[in-house]
Amino acid sequence: MTARSTPRPTRLPVTVRAFTQRLSATPRGARLARRLALSQLDAWGIPHGTDVSEAVAVIVAELAANAVTHGRVPGRDFELRLSLVAGSVRVEVSDTRAEPPLPPGPNAVREPLPLEEGGRGLVLVHALAARWEVVDRVPPPGKTVRAEVDVPGWLGIVKRCPV
Repeated sequence: MTARSTPRPTRLPVTVRAFTQRLSATPRGARLARRLALSQLDAWGIPHGTDVSEAVAVIVAELAANAVTHGRVPGRDFELRLSLVAGSVRVEVSDTRAEPPLPPGPNAVREPLPLEEGGRGLVLVHALAARWEVVDRVPPPGKTVRAEVDVPGWLGIVKRCPV
């Protein structure tokens, strides 16, 4: 008598897909953050030139530039963290400056005047991210700006992602 095995449904393994990198709080570190983000997205199956990768690239560039310009503490790095969460790519940029002024939250971003030289970075983040917020950095001191970009066709991405 032969035993018959019941076929099990195929399931993808539950994994956390995250990328974290500390970078020098310099313009070079900010440029590298953007390049690393694009490379990581490509490795996860979100190719260069797609709407998602372009939005994430702009968000990383703006948040990294803000960390270098406004959040820099001499001798301390900033941190880039990317993660794939259900239906979206989460971008987190943390710096170690805890003193005011803190960046405005999503409800306090204002359009800059036409001749102002700055103030457009968070406007871009607000326009491109599905959700974003400013939270205390863990571990302290500092802050983290977290933004999420939704990924259309999420299941197709998950199936192509290497485990």
